[in-house]
Amino acid sequence: MRSTAEKSISETDFPNLFADTSWGTVTCSFECSNEMPPLNLISNVNLVPFKGDQWLILRLQTGEWEVPGGTLEPGESYSDAISRELIEEASARLITFEPLGAWHCFSTAPKPYRPHLPHPEFYRLVGYGAVEIIGSPENPEDGEQVASVEFVPTEEVVQRFRDINRFELAELYQLAERMHKWSE
Repeated sequence: MRSTAEKSISETDFPNLFADTSWGTVTCSFECSNEMPPLNLISNVNLVPFKGDQWLILRLQTGEWEVPGGTLEPGESYSDAISRELIEEASARLITFEPLGAWHCFSTAPKPYRPHLPHPEFYRLVGYGAVEIIGSPENPEDGEQVASVEFVPTEEVVQRFRDINRFELAELYQLAERMHKWSE
């Protein structure tokens, strides 16, 4: 059994993940918690997927690396959205899900990204979980186009995200690995 001190998460351990971030008209900050944000404020989901000691990463047709996830559809729950996004982007079935945290976001846009989404405050929920590949990515026309789905060690994921200056995603995978090890 690990002590509480060994299980603490410090913002200094993950400075890029916990740094305030801007995505166009949206500013956000990551909040690490196994508690769910208010369900009515979740607009997006991401999953850091794994199988054994390997972590899933997506290579888009643009050549960039990405973590699976996306926007909730009208009336869709966060769990249904995670399952749908995994099928569309990785052709993976969700086996387990553990909340990791969420980006708490505020938008200065005059209206929401899509009419059914919360605005101007919302959350991008992030979890980690075991998955199994069941086919090939669906690549719907209105979604990101995935060129490949790969399972690699954490160090490889981290390097790929660092190579494209996505330091927050590199640290997200490191945090997920740490939390997963603590749960074993």
